[in-house]
Amino acid sequence: MPNGRVAVISDVHGNAWALEAVLAELDALDVDEIVVGGDTASGPRPMETLDALRERGARFVRGNADRVLDLQGADTGAAWVQARYWVAERLGEERLAFLAGLPLDVVVEAGSLGRVRVCHGAPGSDTLTITYLTPDDRLRDLLEGVEEQVVVCGHTHVQFDRTVDGIRVVNCGSVGAPYEPEPAAYWALLGDGVELRRTDYDVEAAIAGAFAAGYPKAEEATSFLRPDPARAERISRLIEGLPEY
Repeated sequence: MPNGRVAVISDVHGNAWALEAVLAELDALDVDEIVVGGDTASGPRPMETLDALRERGARFVRGNADRVLDLQGADTGAAWVQARYWVAERLGEERLAFLAGLPLDVVVEAGSLGRVRVCHGAPGSDTLTITYLTPDDRLRDLLEGVEEQVVVCGHTHVQFDRTVDGIRVVNCGSVGAPYEPEPAAYWALLGDGVELRRTDYDVEAAIAGAFAAGYPKAEEATSFLRPDPARAERISRLIEGLPEY
């Protein structure tokens, strides 16, 4: 019987080790649906990550990193560009086309919450940002035209739960590259309310695996898997263009 539980996971960034732990937890929780909030595959194990979620019948929205080869004007020698080419080679044409063709938003039914809009950055965008520091006036602009009372986003890799003008905006966090103080996989469970969750996994195995895979950005990517008490605030303030402290 359906129980109205919907898991929203985002920003896995090819961290198949973190994803495996979250999927195991979802099995125990008996969720009805998995919704993926973008930036799924661009990371050390892109094919394995995407395939695992597709096999589960997950619904997806597109993140900016899911436009893997959308590199117009980029410096071809830049590390992030080389990493995208590396990811694209492993994904192949069918998976790249699947990611590129994903919608920017999906709407799901989640228990007593009713209709919930899931997006990557902000409604209708895979690049606009919302953080827990975004001013209310700016947030109102980003939510203009939204009919649902709950919006779940990702993109900025820090969980939060805030409300403006009756619309509840939740960042489900990042499974694979969180900007949180402590390493874990961060996500959200929707149903009879919103539960911001974290799942522990073998972070050291993920770090070793990223390097063993030959991922060109392994050093940068794994830096977010180390503890950093100030990281969430520091990066959120940077995104919002605020002084660091």
